[in-house]
Amino acid sequence: MPAAWAGAQQYEPLAASVQAALHGAVSDRAAPEPHFPSAHAKVTWLTDMSARLTRRMPDIQQRTEFLKTVYYEAQRAGLDPQLVLGLIQVESAFRKYAVSSSGARGYMQVMPFWVDLIGTRDTNLFHLRTNLRYGCTILRHYLDIERGDLFRALGRYNGSLGRPEYPNLVRDAWQRDWGGPDRIAGR
Repeated sequence: MPAAWAGAQQYEPLAASVQAALHGAVSDRAAPEPHFPSAHAKVTWLTDMSARLTRRMPDIQQRTEFLKTVYYEAQRAGLDPQLVLGLIQVESAFRKYAVSSSGARGYMQVMPFWVDLIGTRDTNLFHLRTNLRYGCTILRHYLDIERGDLFRALGRYNGSLGRPEYPNLVRDAWQRDWGGPDRIAGR
């Protein structure tokens, strides 16, 4: 299994309005039942992504729950679910309990300072939905800051803004393993 490439997201002070909006985004307790365009689209996507993920996550029930949650949280944040899968592959190699040397946690390697900024004390960053909700919300926040430039947003997410290695790794995983586009916004 390839090594994870988790970085150290940088703490950046947030305006009160941004902090409130992000807190609201991670606080919603809606059940993660994804909405697909059609029943056929749901079966097709879940079957395709499940086949791609089998080697990394052999248990079918765990894999299906994981994929449904990825789809739900990515769509909720306005992200491509397959981009999120590429990011998770690079960040944690699909390890739920991954902890980086900088303290980032879970599938999407969320830094604990985000809990202090926008969460509550009882937030568990190893919980599947919580980790994906935070990670997708944070990536969406960085995309908004970077006006849609995914290359720069990915650099911010990893704490490597301005360096190409991490955005290129995510792009490559997204394209090669998850059916992503040939180019990412901003590059």
